[in-house]
Amino acid sequence: MPVNVWHFLANADSERVALRQQERAIDYADARRQALALAAAIAARGVRPGDRVACLMHNCIEHYLAYFATAAAGAIFVSLNTRLTAPELHTILSHSGAGLVLHDGDHAASANELGIATLAVDDHLNPIGEPFEPTLAAADAPAQLYYTSGTTGDPKGVVLTHANVCTHAESAIAELGLDPRDRWAHIAPMFHLADAWATFALTAVSGTHVFLPRFSATTALDLLADEGITITNLVPTMLNLMVKEPDAADRRFALRAMLSGGAPIAPEVVERILATFRCDYVQTYGMTETSPYLTLSLPTAEVEQLPPTEQLRMKCRTGRPFRGVELRVTADDGHEIPRDDRAVGEIRVRGATVTPGYWQNPEATAAAFDGDGFLKTGDLATIDRFGYVNIVDRKKDVVKTGGELVYSIEVENALYEHPAVLECAVFGVPDETWGERVTAAVALRPDQHAEAAELIEFCRERIAAYKAPKEVRFIDALPRTGSGKISKRALRDAPKSGT
Repeated sequence: MPVNVWHFLANADSERVALRQQERAIDYADARRQALALAAAIAARGVRPGDRVACLMHNCIEHYLAYFATAAAGAIFVSLNTRLTAPELHTILSHSGAGLVLHDGDHAASANELGIATLAVDDHLNPIGEPFEPTLAAADAPAQLYYTSGTTGDPKGVVLTHANVCTHAESAIAELGLDPRDRWAHIAPMFHLADAWATFALTAVSGTHVFLPRFSATTALDLLADEGITITNLVPTMLNLMVKEPDAADRRFALRAMLSGGAPIAPEVVERILATFRCDYVQTYGMTETSPYLTLSLPTAEVEQLPPTEQLRMKCRTGRPFRGVELRVTADDGHEIPRDDRAVGEIRVRGATVTPGYWQNPEATAAAFDGDGFLKTGDLATIDRFGYVNIVDRKKDVVKTGGELVYSIEVENALYEHPAVLECAVFGVPDETWGERVTAAVALRPDQHAEAAELIEFCRERIAAYKAPKEVRFIDALPRTGSGKISKRALRDAPKSGT
């Protein structure tokens, strides 16, 4: 197994097409030359091994090259969310100690406002002089820093080592059967691990990377069809918008598998995915802290013996452990809960893909792990006799109303069955009578209409009355974090906008 991120690009098949973006196409030999030229430019700016180098870019060829160039320079890659404000970016740069920001043309102005040295990647991809000799960090050295979205407070810098990243890539290749024929679409943001992991796994098998700089449902659908994409991973909010496009299924796709991750997904959306793309579907679950995958809904040999309808139900579950991941579902005292698919506990994990901790934050690192070295995910789930988990909620998103616990995902799944609902999010707000009031924020499809009372009654027909929303707020679009997840914190903090 490679012990440094750079080795994936160094060992790729030189003659295979590596990168495609609109009319541009680059083979792996040229990708190596350009990445080394960029590494030389990074070193020329005074960056030394172990220094932090930040990246502010859309999904593009240059973003891909920056990942490998930073590794070749021996530096630590600091991934910046392009949707953050200047003060938020300042916080990350200050905390990480980054002394250089790599940027593309679209982010030149933003990068130059950050007050530290910048480097336009587009201008430093042509080799000059002697070839740059990579300076490679050890396997246990930090390779990348990803700052959490800050939905529960100040963002923390998640450290991923070269061993974390390389191990995850090798496991993903084995689990997903990746090979040189695969064509991956970078549609989910490359600054987030929902997509970034494929930068390394697809390179390891000399597959082809195709880039979409800005997401829209139609451009994403067109890219999948026009470029003959075989596999990709999208966040559920993207997939939900794509499959609800009226002509989504009219295109000819070459997909063999569609993956979704980053947030739970409603079964109704899964059914639309299968009908639209006519390929296998794999639900994924993971965290920035785990490189990211922890589970996949791929079948085990035992599950493959089940009837087709039962296998489909299993595909909609969060999944069984990813290769190399040791997973427990535990009560608060750390003891494992029964595997009866009813008891609810917290997912805890350990393994070679789990972060060693948070950058310059020993208190947060200590709080994140239990006494056995398992990372406490904060996700609540059931586990069945096959070892498949099914997330019911984040600990912080459980609504406690009238002495009952309401899991927001169950309510959201009920709402998604209504034909007028495009997107929804369920959360609790303070209530003098109930403690918390189950509240739903709903964005309707453009050609549909629904009243709050109608949606509440619709839920009451499908789930217990106490679980149904007591309030529905209609909004044009749900707020999101930079990774594309719906921000329930923003919804809870927002003033009441309408029912």
